[in-house]
Amino acid sequence: MTTRGVLYVHSAPRALCPHVEWAVAGVLGGRVQLDWIRQPAAPGTWRSEFSWQARPGTASKLASALRGWDLLRFEVTAEPSPTAEGERYSSTPALGIFHAVTGMHGDILVPEDRLRAALARSAGGETDLASEVAKLLGKPWDDELESFRHAGEGAPVRWLHQVV
Repeated sequence: MTTRGVLYVHSAPRALCPHVEWAVAGVLGGRVQLDWIRQPAAPGTWRSEFSWQARPGTASKLASALRGWDLLRFEVTAEPSPTAEGERYSSTPALGIFHAVTGMHGDILVPEDRLRAALARSAGGETDLASEVAKLLGKPWDDELESFRHAGEGAPVRWLHQVV
């Protein structure tokens, strides 16, 4: 059984780019060459996208392989499969890594124990419920990565076609 996913490297210093390729190749078990383009949101950094197909759990392995580099911004997604939920990982230097389980339509599925913990922190006055829910949905990561997600000049464009 396999799943499909995408690795988005939103920004990486040039010196880190080959190391990212080696880490991805190590997880996928073959040679990987990413197409790097300049990242206009952070001058001096580079961005790339890479579609992959592998066994469920590969998104987790990719995120683990890349999470140790503080200057790297990335996201890894995996589509749901018949044997596994989808996944999304987001990482920024300031926030660290975020993980969410995703359903078949891309919605984030929040486990009930995490919701209960958020309610308890809110009820205890540690934080407000809106902030807790925002964290559970990855909003701080989305806010930080949004400017990096927009493809810069020269980025590959993928056209989606409707099948009738």
